[in-house]
Amino acid sequence: MRKIKETLRLKWGLGLSTRQVGASLRISHSTVGEYLKRTEQAGLDWAQVESMSRHTFP
Repeated sequence: MRKIKETLRLKWGLGLSTRQVGASLRISHSTVGEYLKRTEQAGLDWAQVESMSRHTFP
């Protein structure tokens, strides 16, 4: 779950590209895209995700 939050931090918090995020975390860019899609479908934005503790983050 930490990797999902880190993916969102790198993408939304730092503005890295999907490929840069994937390379940084050693996951595919399609996985990064899937994390972003699911987070957006859940209606979450970076401010909400950032404030979540590791116990409340899915």
